[in-house]
Amino acid sequence: MALNNVNILTVTVLILMVVTSEMVVFEAEAAGECGRTPIGSAAASLAPCLAATRNVRARVPPACCARVGAMIRMSPRCLCAVLLSPMARSARINPAIAVTVPKRCNIRNRPAGKKCGRYTVP
Repeated sequence: MALNNVNILTVTVLILMVVTSEMVVFEAEAAGECGRTPIGSAAASLAPCLAATRNVRARVPPACCARVGAMIRMSPRCLCAVLLSPMARSARINPAIAVTVPKRCNIRNRPAGKKCGRYTVP
């Protein structure tokens, strides 16, 4: 009988640990720079910008400008987090060039003068 009580207690504690850890993960995701949007999804939405983030002379496609503008309106910190993410590094995005995209798109409400890591948005 005592063994059953120990097993029930052990299972209960394990369930509580799993539920609590799930809640912590959800809160961490919800509190991210991109809100509830996973940073990978935010990064993928900027795929039209790839060439422009590698070469300062590359033409910035209108689709890129539209998505960057929308991200700046939603959360400028999200754009910065995407540009500095490991995913951006693996895609060979140059953050020093990438921070110039909003200016090259003539986005008026860009966070000019703000820091994005060690880079300043022009």
